[in-house]
Amino acid sequence: MESCRMVIQLFPLWALLLSGVAFFQPSLFTGLSAQIVPLLTIIMLAMGLTLSPADFKQVLKNRKAVGVGVLLQFLVMPIAAFCVAFAFGFDTELTVGMLLVGSVAGGTSSNVMCYLAKGDTALSISMTAISTLLGVVLTPFLVSLMIGQSVDVPVAGMLISLFKIVLLPVAAGVLINTFFSKFVRKAEPIFPYISMFAIVLIIAIVVALSASKIVQVGLIVAAAVILHNAIGLTLGYWVTYLLGFDARVCRTIAFEVGLQNSGLAAALAVKFFTPMAALPGTIFSVWHNISGSLLASYWSRRSVLDNDSEKTPK
Repeated sequence: MESCRMVIQLFPLWALLLSGVAFFQPSLFTGLSAQIVPLLTIIMLAMGLTLSPADFKQVLKNRKAVGVGVLLQFLVMPIAAFCVAFAFGFDTELTVGMLLVGSVAGGTSSNVMCYLAKGDTALSISMTAISTLLGVVLTPFLVSLMIGQSVDVPVAGMLISLFKIVLLPVAAGVLINTFFSKFVRKAEPIFPYISMFAIVLIIAIVVALSASKIVQVGLIVAAAVILHNAIGLTLGYWVTYLLGFDARVCRTIAFEVGLQNSGLAAALAVKFFTPMAALPGTIFSVWHNISGSLLASYWSRRSVLDNDSEKTPK
């Protein structure tokens, strides 16, 4: 069991290794470009299979926290993406890529990081589910709003694709989990591996498609992505802290805001724009798992220390 958990925790390593292969041997992966959307659909189905109507009912119990978290999700990250892209002087392709990363819903990895950091996992799952559903409409709208003046953003096409890629498979997963929960429980241990394999393969395909340009802009895009992720994590935590939420909720919302569904952003970039526009999403997919793991480890240790200090007689 421990070795299985280690395989999942080493996700960034597998992503980097396969990305290295894709970079030096792009021909192995470029022919798989048409598989990006089906792979992402599989990830969304796997997410839906872990959800139930009860998770959505949690929203009613945590209305304030969910409302603040979702507002920060679709306010902080898109604006931060635009500002970072402007500050780094990115061209239209990379700016679109940054905005897609900033405008998609929170990533499913936030649920895992939240659990490891001893946050509010039920709240995390609720927020991921709600932001995923809202993102079907908000993602194309936000991208169009922030860059539509100079780029023809296919809002209608993105809406239809997000409906097919996100809404339908998630809804199907929830229904299957509701009516066939015993079967789903037995198969549930393999879901993380399926999702990890799919996202790693998506990353490798995008790296292969944009290999010729990564040498020119890879480092600067990585710097922009790291800054973008740091802004999301920082504001997600401190804004909620200043609003009076407890530490568990602050950690939860920080992960929900800072960890994006960047695989979806990369897929949308390839489908509607260019492989180059998918580069920010590709790098974000690797980096946010690294930063999230480090932060989760720190907060987990901090929680243990805090609990020990509370038990120590004054």
